[in-house]
Amino acid sequence: MWKEQDHQLYQEFTFANFSQAFAFMTQVAMIAESLNHHPTWKNTYNKVEIWLTTHDSGNTITEKDRRFADAIDQLSI
Repeated sequence: MWKEQDHQLYQEFTFANFSQAFAFMTQVAMIAESLNHHPTWKNTYNKVEIWLTTHDSGNTITEKDRRFADAIDQLSI
């Protein structure tokens, strides 16, 4: 579930291993490119953290971030 904090949408995802986490990041990267909207994210072994905010709108949450979050939620994890 996405949380709103510090003018960003945030979620942490946990996977069975690094390979699954990396595969998920690859899928998210493809979505980011198609939307021309790129996340701030962090990966440590089987965990991926994602922060979404729209930098060119003053670092606030916009509809672009919500669409991106919804697209990520549609991935089979």
